[in-house]
Amino acid sequence: MMDIQISIVNTLVMLAAGVFGWLMRTLWTATEELKNDLTNLRQDLPIMYVLKDDYKNDIREIKEMLKILTTEIKSKEDKIVR
Repeated sequence: MMDIQISIVNTLVMLAAGVFGWLMRTLWTATEELKNDLTNLRQDLPIMYVLKDDYKNDIREIKEMLKILTTEIKSKEDKIVR
């Protein structure tokens, strides 16, 4: 009877260790895939998207050019009307 109990306990421990090993391997693989995805994201982000500061600088330049154009148009309009 004792030998059967030891065999059952050993079998359960082996099964638990197998499940634990499978779970750890699955987590390890998922972690490695996440690392690869993050590396790819770091490489792709500067190419696909613009930085907020760069966007602000570009919009500021456009607004300044529009102000200049607006004042030039107004000055030309004043000359035409007179």
